[in-house]
Amino acid sequence: MIRFVYAEDLRAFPVLAESMFRDRAEQFGARLGWDVDINEYGWERDEYDALNPLYIIWQDARGRHGGSMRVMPTLGRTMINEHFTHLTGGVAIQSPLIWECTRFCLAPGAPGRVAAGLLMAGLEMGLRFGLDQALGVFDARMPRIYGRLGHSPDVIGSEGAGRDAVSVGLWRITEEALAEIGRRSGIRPDEVAAWFDASFSAPALPEARVA
Repeated sequence: MIRFVYAEDLRAFPVLAESMFRDRAEQFGARLGWDVDINEYGWERDEYDALNPLYIIWQDARGRHGGSMRVMPTLGRTMINEHFTHLTGGVAIQSPLIWECTRFCLAPGAPGRVAAGLLMAGLEMGLRFGLDQALGVFDARMPRIYGRLGHSPDVIGSEGAGRDAVSVGLWRITEEALAEIGRRSGIRPDEVAAWFDASFSAPALPEARVA
């Protein structure tokens, strides 16, 4: 299932939070070799995690992180506007209709439907919040995933080549995109809508302990 959890509510989901930040350390630090901060607990966190972002998290059957991404409104501080404007022509992208998506992470061995579920959840959130587009920075491995799922971004700018390439892009938020990813992945859009409703219809409750 997918959970939508603001950072201030992560304390209600300690197992989910710990496994998410550990998987981020494994993906971005160990596997991709990015220059990221990993704390004494083995968690990868940065300054934007302290700004109460909204996390979209796939929770597996054990109650642990299967995949996630972090979203924030572009009217506030964002990673792209503070670190990647050299890929946007020097322009800061700020709009009430555009949110930034970063730290797209998949747990080791996560099945393919996890990536699809995260993209569908991001689209569902965007439609519910009245957004037009999502803004994101992504590495060279991601265009293949986006293409397979049927929702590729409009690339604004890129740097590097091959496995070292980094790009900034915009995704359109539409009902058609949500339906197409669902068709390709087998995840029903109404299922994603139910996950959204469950996350926002009641206060965050402590997660059940999993043996």
